[in-house]
Amino acid sequence: MLNMILLFIGTTEIIVIGGIALLIFGGKKLPELMRGLGKGVKEFKEGMNEVKEDINNNDEQPQREEQKKEETPQEPKDE
Repeated sequence: MLNMILLFIGTTEIIVIGGIALLIFGGKKLPELMRGLGKGVKEFKEGMNEVKEDINNNDEQPQREEQKKEETPQEPKDE
């Protein structure tokens, strides 16, 4: 969805948005804000990857348990 939005933003629009941000936050504060935004995006992506790994691991666990049950020979019952 974000890629679709970025397709319609041209160079001129990006320059105008950057200029407005520069006027609002100032030259000294803007790099700090962008650095914080980058860290936030990085942490979000790492969190998403962890969730995907957890989901994949949980999906594989029941299959492994079923395979173990099939592989282990059952002891004959004494009657």
